[in-house]
Amino acid sequence: MLRTILFAGTAALMLAQGAAAQQGDVVYIQIEAQPSLTEAEARLRDYSAGLQNVNGFSLGGGWYGIALGPFDPQVAADRLRALRAAGQIPRDSYLAAAGEYGRQFWPVGAGVAQNATQPPVSAEPLEQTPTEEAAAAPQAEQTQETTSSSELAAALAEVEAEPAKPEIPYETVSQARRGEQSLSAAERRQLQVALQWSGHYDSAIDGAFGAGTRNAMGAWQRDNGYEVTGILTTRQRADLLGQYNAVLDGLGMSEVSDAEAGVAVSMPTELVSFDRYEAPFAIYSGNGEVENAQVLLISQPGDRKTLGGLYEILQTLEIVPLDGPRSLRRDGFSITGENSRIASRTEVTLQGGEIKGWTLVWPAGDDARFERVAGAMSASFRPIPGVLNPAEVSDNGQTLDLVSGLPIRTPRATVAGFFVDGRGTVLTTAEAVQNCSRLTLDGSYDAELLQSDAALGVALLRPSAALAPRGVARLRTDLPRLNSEVAVAGFPYGGVLSTATLSFGALQDSKGLAGEETLARLAVDVTPGDAGGPVLDAGGAVVGLLMPRDAGGKQLPEDVAFATDAAALIEFLRGAGISGTTMQGESALAPEDLTTAARDMTVAVNCWE
Repeated sequence: MLRTILFAGTAALMLAQGAAAQQGDVVYIQIEAQPSLTEAEARLRDYSAGLQNVNGFSLGGGWYGIALGPFDPQVAADRLRALRAAGQIPRDSYLAAAGEYGRQFWPVGAGVAQNATQPPVSAEPLEQTPTEEAAAAPQAEQTQETTSSSELAAALAEVEAEPAKPEIPYETVSQARRGEQSLSAAERRQLQVALQWSGHYDSAIDGAFGAGTRNAMGAWQRDNGYEVTGILTTRQRADLLGQYNAVLDGLGMSEVSDAEAGVAVSMPTELVSFDRYEAPFAIYSGNGEVENAQVLLISQPGDRKTLGGLYEILQTLEIVPLDGPRSLRRDGFSITGENSRIASRTEVTLQGGEIKGWTLVWPAGDDARFERVAGAMSASFRPIPGVLNPAEVSDNGQTLDLVSGLPIRTPRATVAGFFVDGRGTVLTTAEAVQNCSRLTLDGSYDAELLQSDAALGVALLRPSAALAPRGVARLRTDLPRLNSEVAVAGFPYGGVLSTATLSFGALQDSKGLAGEETLARLAVDVTPGDAGGPVLDAGGAVVGLLMPRDAGGKQLPEDVAFATDAAALIEFLRGAGISGTTMQGESALAPEDLTTAARDMTVAVNCWE
């Protein structure tokens, strides 16, 4: 398994001797650039507290650079890698010839960089054993930057063991232009991709270096402390690509060929490893180094109908968030989803009666690495012989919230509501529909919030597509007699049952405990899943909407509940332009007919994250 990753450190080491040849063996480590002198001086003070040989230079165009040095070229390259490895300087730091700097303003009283008289720092280790100190005695008078960090010493020791890299000489603009002409079409497109990734380019990836690409190159040069020419030198191209590929550093992006699944694809092998087969998935679980990282390989025999079914099933899984673009084609589909916890990307193809693809799951907020890893997986994916046996599933089908061993997405909350017109408009509790990324009715029909009244505690939902409910509520304009029997329809088991369950009790008072005129007090045992459900009299008329249990910090008896009365609901509906169906007076229904009427008008309201 091979991978090709160009690191920013490679470019820095390769230019060391070339830069020195142009500037009398003096180079600097450029670590930062600031757009104002005040900001630059503040950062210089910060760096000077922990590092030696810190300098400030004018870069031109209103920018000010912060650099370490001067150094011998090889010392500079070694020191660059060591300091970056220890996290003491930014990862995008690079080597710069002294001639690239203007007036030196830090330390105060220093001269111009090109005329600097201090000797360059020589190649001494950052931390030496007594034996090494004795061996290095002839060089003891040379200026050196020291640190007590054992990690930094270890990083330097590792860097010094690396083989020497080729040189990248300093180039003029004319030389950079000539070097650019030797790039292949693929290399030119790769530069545009890297510029796009860095946020400097937003045009076509076509390999044509027109005005848009030139402007992007100039903007990248400005933001990285280079002279703005719009033409990248060899070193700058290496630096740009190094930054681009450094995102993948430590992920172990390597091709994995899964013969059982018949899929070959690059994946972050330092973060995930094979766990198990659960047809149609080969599951590669994360090792915890990057939270929530996971890869699925998808493999099953099938046709377009099977493809469509898989497309729907995947969107019920927790690892495929609801928000994000998705599309189903004749020969495959793609799904991107993101929520506050994870992001995921799925790509699937149908070829020759075999459905194959992959899913990448990644922590939310790490967009740069997610997009790079997903892009690498998309570019490297290829079907190979083999397909998973559909019978290879370890779960026994007795768990309702799993599909092929993967958790199904479940709503954050499920409460009740009831239909108030023939189009499927639903009344429910306002509290239950707050901060929901998606609302559904009965888990299947998308709905949107039409109107809400926080003071009244009710909300009105409209289905995205018109529904034809089996029953519509009849709102009673007068309250039943006190202590008369009422029934509450709801979902006390969180929607596990497909139809509403009735709980029976009595009307205790026509007001709330504090005298609220819009509330009625009930004596009935209810659960959070009953909130929003209709409160019915013996004839099946709605006398109120059950409120969530909220005693304002008081501990009320378990059988005390409250409902917003029908008169307040009627006024709320009229304000939303819905007349509703009303009635007055008492009637009676047989118990089984009351149950049927309640279930026909009551619907589960699901709030999704």
